[in-house]
Amino acid sequence: MDQKSSTETGWRGSREGWLDAGYKALIENGIDAVKILPLAKQLNLSRTSFYWFFEDRESLLAALLDGWEARTTTPLVASTTQYAETQTEAMFNVIGTFIDAKAFDSKLEFAVRSWALQDDKVAERVRQADVVRLQALSEMLTRWGHDAVQADVRARTVYLVQIGYISMQVQEDLEVRLPRVPPYVEIYTGQPVSLNEIARFNGRFGRVSTLT
Repeated sequence: MDQKSSTETGWRGSREGWLDAGYKALIENGIDAVKILPLAKQLNLSRTSFYWFFEDRESLLAALLDGWEARTTTPLVASTTQYAETQTEAMFNVIGTFIDAKAFDSKLEFAVRSWALQDDKVAERVRQADVVRLQALSEMLTRWGHDAVQADVRARTVYLVQIGYISMQVQEDLEVRLPRVPPYVEIYTGQPVSLNEIARFNGRFGRVSTLT
């Protein structure tokens, strides 16, 4: 059987494979690159095999948006309720989630926000995610004793700084970024951080604190 026939009638791939290809196209080249035929060629599959897993391109895009929320909003909200003995440790948990690529997919976040600039429905989805994330941060700060206004402003300060890092595509090595986190935590919470908290935070990223 020649290659063309094999492509047309052979292995159909998998839903996860199509999603992964769509994800890579989105973060590397933007939403206009997420099209069925180019993805099929990349996967060496027939165009028709796509329809075994998705009704149409819109279904794939919807799945990519669901994946975006799972890789960004879900872990961020979870970090606001992660165990912490102090308010500053709780804030370290949040900032650590933003920095950790395995926890928060910054590349996908950037791609979806760029996509939202040309699609009102996606823009609304992003707006809703912003509301959920800010509410989670505000509720965390309220639990640590801040009044409603203080919690809201501090939550916005935390969130807008971190989204600013992503939107501006700031490139910082961990050696540069990690030492800046403790002062950020003190500004966000109004509380001093301990050396043990800094050491545990650095250890999360495989760094040994040199502070004494």
